[in-house]
Amino acid sequence: MNYKGFILHHSSCTSINGKGFDFWVGVDGAIYAAPLLTDPEYIHICLEGDFGKKVGDPPISGRQEQLFATAKLVLELVERYQISPLIIEPHNNSCPGAFFPWNELVIYPSDGYH
Repeated sequence: MNYKGFILHHSSCTSINGKGFDFWVGVDGAIYAAPLLTDPEYIHICLEGDFGKKVGDPPISGRQEQLFATAKLVLELVERYQISPLIIEPHNNSCPGAFFPWNELVIYPSDGYH
């Protein structure tokens, strides 16, 4: 399939692409995959936590593991499906939330993740 990119959600989202998510990334960095990809244009990745409010954010240590696992997942999917790693979009204005740490989600396709 020719995917355009990735859509990020947080687990408190009430409508994750109408069907669910393709991958779930827990606070501990564990990744769970749905049996089938649900959207023909984007791969949907849901991160555990509520990034819409500061209180609901995962702990800093958990967040680092979660973001590392997310970056690693994105790079693996980029290679598998030939997707641009530059197209990572929020689900909507409130998801994954105002406090999602976009600057901490570091993806370097040429160097891999670190």
